[in-house]
Amino acid sequence: MSHTIAAKQQLIARVRRISGQLTGVERALEEDAGCDTVLHLVAGARGALNGLMEEVLADFVREHVAAPRLPQEARREAADELISIIRRYAK
Repeated sequence: MSHTIAAKQQLIARVRRISGQLTGVERALEEDAGCDTVLHLVAGARGALNGLMEEVLADFVREHVAAPRLPQEARREAADELISIIRRYAK
C-alpha cells in the first residue's frame, strides 16, 4: 500500500483507537460487565473496523481500479481482486 503513505499516520491512529476499543471490551469482560455494556463496546469496535475497511477499500478503488493512468489490464486485474476482497469481507 505504498500509495497510502500520505494517510499512513491517519490509518495507524485509527488502528490504535480500535485497539483501545478492543482493550475496553476485554476489560469489560474481565470485570463481568453487563451484556448490554459488552455488546455496546463490541458494536463500537465493529463500527470502527468497518470504517477502517471502507477507507482502505475506497483507496484501493481510487488507486487501482479507477485510476485512468493505469493500463486497462492492470485495472481489470485490480477490479477482479476487489471483487474477491468484497466477497471475503461480506461473509
